[in-house]
Parts: sequence; structure tokens; C-alpha cells
Amino acid sequence: MIETGLGVTFNDATHEFVYPPTVFGPTHAEQRHLKDILHSMADHEASGPEIVYSIAMDVGLRRDRSDLLERELLFGVVAYAKGSIGQEPVKSQGHIHAVSKTCQMSTPEVYEIWWGEAIVYMQERATDDPGRCYAVRAQAGERVIVPPGWAHCTINASRTEPMLFGAWCVRDFGFEYDEVRAHKGLAFYPTFDDHGAIVWERNPSYQAESLVEKAPREYVEFAIDPIQPIYQQYTQDHAMFDFVVRPDLCTEKWLDYVP
Repeated sequence: MIETGLGVTFNDATHEFVYPPTVFGPTHAEQRHLKDILHSMADHEASGPEIVYSIAMDVGLRRDRSDLLERELLFGVVAYAKGSIGQEPVKSQGHIHAVSKTCQMSTPEVYEIWWGEAIVYMQERATDDPGRCYAVRAQAGERVIVPPGWAHCTINASRTEPMLFGAWCVRDFGFEYDEVRAHKGLAFYPTFDDHGAIVWERNPSYQAESLVEKAPREYVEFAIDPIQPIYQQYTQDHAMFDFVVRPDLCTEKWLDYVP
């Protein structure tokens, strides 16, 4: 696992995160079970790991807690199981970030992969025409930013390894599922082929034109250092990720956004 500046680890046996004394976090992780996400899979009766992923929201250094509360900023960590769900990789439910009371709009999310390999899939909207669709494949130490209002999900790209990531989001985060569920998931379903590689199948509920598969890029418009872990960047400049809470103050950066 990459050095994050937090020292948080994950216990596979208990499905719980372990925090050093300098770090706060929830006593017990929230867990998403197979039954919770089958409606977003191509095969609604597929089998897979019973606990698909574990989530600890509101994690950080104890000395930063008051500042994080004041900024309405929240850091979360998530651990995905290895394996597959039928022929599909382990993934989250597709959703859109709900409107935040802090800025009266949907908010972005900044991912940093800590262990394994992830694909952050995103599309501009969850209507019949999903707009542009991207699958961003990220290795440990790489970052991906999902912009406000886009439908998205996070995928463990490996059958044989778990995947962990940390993410910045707004404190009053919420998820909207209705449009995605009405379309039986997102516009493209990831599946494993006979060689264990991920390929994509169109969801016929959408009128999607194409899917762009790409690597992460550097987010120079947000002055994010491509090397230093994102929590450490916050400790050096507490205003660094204020754009997550107030995306309305940088609307020009979301126009024609490419992840």
C-alpha cells in the first residue's frame, strides 16, 4: 500500500480499518453486501463475495478534525473485495452525487488509489443519452477526479487482488440512484473475458455512442501534486481541496471536463 501520511490499514479477516493513535475514524466500517448492488449488475442473480466493499467515512489526523469540520470537507477510505460477481468485476453501485446544502449543487470527488488497480467509470448523465463516457484505469498512487453531476461507479480491475482507495468529498455527501436504477445500471457493463481482462458491454437501456478508455491525467488546473499523497497535500495547505466543497467557485473548470 502506498504511503499516505495516515497509516490506515485494512484487516481482511474482520473487514475493518485499523487506525494509528494519531488518526480518527469510525469504530466500525459500513459494509455493502452483494444483495445491495445486484440491481446495478448486468446479471441480477450473479454470485460473488458476500461483503463487496467496506467504507470508513470521516477519517483524518486528530489535529485536523476541527478544520475539516469547519470546511465541510470529509476524507473517506474504501476497501474492495477481490474476486468477481458472476462475470463482472467487483464494483460499487452507480450513482450521482446529491446536491449539497453547502453549495446548492452536486459536488466532485477526488480519488487516490492506495492498493491494487481501479477503474473509475463515469458518464455525463444518467438519462437515455448518457453523453460522454469514460473508463479511467488507475494504479496505486494515481488520482482520478469525478466532476459534479456525473454518474459514476468504482471498479476493482483485478480478480485476484483487493483494491483500496482514499477520497476527498463534501461532508454532507449523498447519493442519487433513481435514474441509474431505472436504466439497470450505467451505460457500459465491465466484464472479465476468458483471459481475465476487462471488456465492456453496452447497456441497451442507453443510447451511448462510445466509451473512452484512458489513464489518469495530472490535474494542473487544481494545482494537485502528482506525487505527494492527497491527504499530505491537505496538511500543507488546508484550502487545497476547498473546490470539492465549493465547485460553484470554479465552474469554468468543469466545462468540457475530461477526467
